[in-house]
Amino acid sequence: MKTNQILAKMREGQLAYGYSLNFPSPTVIELMGQADFDYVWLDGEHGPFTPETIEELCRVADLAGVTPIARVPDISSATILRFLDRGIMGIQGPHIRTGEEAQALADACRFAPIGKRSFGYGLRSVPPSTSAPEFMAQLNAQVLVIAMIEDVEAIENLPELLSVDGIDLFTVGAFDLSQSMGVPGESTHPTVINAVVEVEKQVHAAGRKMVSDVMLATSATGLLLEGAREFLKQNKTA
Repeated sequence: MKTNQILAKMREGQLAYGYSLNFPSPTVIELMGQADFDYVWLDGEHGPFTPETIEELCRVADLAGVTPIARVPDISSATILRFLDRGIMGIQGPHIRTGEEAQALADACRFAPIGKRSFGYGLRSVPPSTSAPEFMAQLNAQVLVIAMIEDVEAIENLPELLSVDGIDLFTVGAFDLSQSMGVPGESTHPTVINAVVEVEKQVHAAGRKMVSDVMLATSATGLLLEGAREFLKQNKTA
């Protein structure tokens, strides 16, 4: 059974280091694996990912020794299942507004008795030496569930969201939150910043954690562009 390195680091009180990828590239994941990252975050909401590319990327991530997680386009159980069955080990659900939606997200990510995830045999299902119940329990222990707060309604209902045990981490989508607050595109507007601070305060007061408490990520695209620009800068002025 693979270990979710984010959960392992979180339990040890350490930061997990990763990078975001908004386009499907097995080569980038393979190369980044040599840099000793803990995880790769795939943008399945805005990026051009399909079940086929996700499965290929998860296979390469396994070989590269990094934990694959993804933001899904919606929190329907069918959508989440397609990501998990392909090998994704962490689900970030967008626009979680109510306790009911938070519970639906958590339920879709784990098998019974703590969730409602559907079980199906396939390439990434039960290994020959493991019983189905044992395998399901192991997967439950290794999946990470993240709720995104991106709406005013979510802030108003935050106590409900925080009462759901199956959510491991919370994060704020500042750009979409700015739209919900009437200042579209102004993610650094004082109103938005104050809202983010209030969310973090309530999350911590409830004994829960923000993504920023346990995960630190950079952009794979940014790393590639920064390296290329630095190379050109140094050599063109030499």
